[in-house]
Amino acid sequence: MKTHTKVLIVDDDNDIRDLLCNYLHDFGLEATGVENAIAMRAAMATQEFDILILDLMLPGEDGLSVCRHLRATSDIPIIMLTARGESADRVVGLELGADDYIIKPFDTRELVARIHSVLRRSKGGRPDPEASLSHDDRIVFEGWTLNRTLRQLTSPQQMLVPLSNAEFRLLWAFVERPRRVLSRDQLMDAARGDLNAFDRSIDLLVSRLRQKMKEDPKSPRLLKTVRGEGYLFDAKIAR
Repeated sequence: MKTHTKVLIVDDDNDIRDLLCNYLHDFGLEATGVENAIAMRAAMATQEFDILILDLMLPGEDGLSVCRHLRATSDIPIIMLTARGESADRVVGLELGADDYIIKPFDTRELVARIHSVLRRSKGGRPDPEASLSHDDRIVFEGWTLNRTLRQLTSPQQMLVPLSNAEFRLLWAFVERPRRVLSRDQLMDAARGDLNAFDRSIDLLVSRLRQKMKEDPKSPRLLKTVRGEGYLFDAKIAR
């Protein structure tokens, strides 16, 4: 049985990789460091990791491209490292599915705290697919199925749609409150604090959910914008 949290660090700076691996080991985290996207994929193909620490500025395929591709195929929590402090970079990272970000130079203690925070929000990792499901674990709406235990969204065509932790929590907040106008503050509270790090987080996450649910951004059918008030989830819910 696995007892240690496994962290994969992707950074082309050898000194930073070694520093983080040694520091995280001191906190009981099993850390592996690799230098680029190719090495990251090789590591992920041979073992399972609980969380990914991903540098934005990588040689070859950069961190944003890696994040985009990972989020299309995986629900692994992602913390992005960036030397850039501009808000635009943080917006793009969140838009692509990162769960959190930290700006270099950073205090290693802060990174440890961020890791534990993201893992708590993801309920400590992946649920057991063999766990029994109650009716409250699954919500069906307009042909879609949202499974709370497996943290999975299934399309009407029975295709799995990967969701980040923040996307899952926001969608669950919507399906629990259908056909009600919810303000951004209400949605942030409903998502239990996942989204309070950035003012535009709700708008970014709604945009990502619309893309994954094939919503027309100019005229969305399910996730509707109520100008000046917030958002409304216009769907009939069946359990």
